[in-house]
Amino acid sequence: KTRTQYDMALSHIKAAKKFEANDKLDKAKKRYEKAQKLLIQSNKKFPNKADTLNHLGFTTRKLGDFENGEKYYLQGLAINPNHKGINEYLGELYVVTKRHNLAVERLEVLKGCNCKEYEQLKAVIAGEPSKY
Repeated sequence: KTRTQYDMALSHIKAAKKFEANDKLDKAKKRYEKAQKLLIQSNKKFPNKADTLNHLGFTTRKLGDFENGEKYYLQGLAINPNHKGINEYLGELYVVTKRHNLAVERLEVLKGCNCKEYEQLKAVIAGEPSKY
């Protein structure tokens, strides 16, 4: 079975997160860039997939482009308003960009999901150290 661009992008994101956790930020950035390129291609081929837009938002945000990261997240929410990953990550973006009220709105969407995304966003909003 051949791996899709989306699958390859997820592998790069996973590696980037490990590099980030080990403070190898240059290596992490390179992996996020590779993932972003693959996700852009995947999104052109198969548009309107909330998971792809979630990861596009994530990699774009990780590369410091909050404005476009937010656009990807919002496109994804237009497709699936209850997407756990998008709601969590968009909430984190709102915390970083000092829009606390919007972060709390994302947390409200996740309330009752009994999921790790809710707990992680709650911790970020509370100012606890995160893996952001």
